[in-house]
Amino acid sequence: MTDTTVEPPGGAPDGQAGRNASAATASGAPATASARAVRETPIGPLLLAATDKGLVNVVFHAEGRTLEKALTRLSGRLGTAGRSPAADAHLATAVTELDRYFDGATGPFTVPLDWSLTGGFHERVLRELAAGVPYGTTVGYQDLALRVGDGGAARAVGLAMGANPLPVVVPCHRVLESSGAIGGFGGGLETKRSLLALEGILPQPLF
Repeated sequence: MTDTTVEPPGGAPDGQAGRNASAATASGAPATASARAVRETPIGPLLLAATDKGLVNVVFHAEGRTLEKALTRLSGRLGTAGRSPAADAHLATAVTELDRYFDGATGPFTVPLDWSLTGGFHERVLRELAAGVPYGTTVGYQDLALRVGDGGAARAVGLAMGANPLPVVVPCHRVLESSGAIGGFGGGLETKRSLLALEGILPQPLF
């Protein structure tokens, strides 16, 4: 697997990071140092983005227009403050751990996570999912709602899964319908099936 470093639209060389940060602050937009790369994986290219706090975003099918839109969206949320050693280190950890995951490692991800692209009920649900649904297991939307103390919020849990900014690492692919059907998935049903098969929850495809 290989990766390609990518810069945000309108990004500037590292030597201009301070000027970018000052401009973003003056305009009222956030300016957060970040590192971004596209990593080739068995489920297609993933855009990975990290800040000083940790991994902040994972985007499926990161090529062409999808990649352009994701980078523009990230720049709007994080600003263009350039890179930092801490962000680079978190990005490198994420790349290493994702490579191990796709090679069959069953341990949890340990890369720090930056939850700044979510919040409120969504964040509560996603934190519970990350902490409480390990590799090779699944949970229902209703069960996950109960775990966060709101048993009537199964539909809202589904919305939280669709808005997950950290898929794979925060494993929304492990959330199934109460009937056992795999349900929807922002990265596409084939991607969800592939991840569930990798973890032994579904059989591997014959072809």
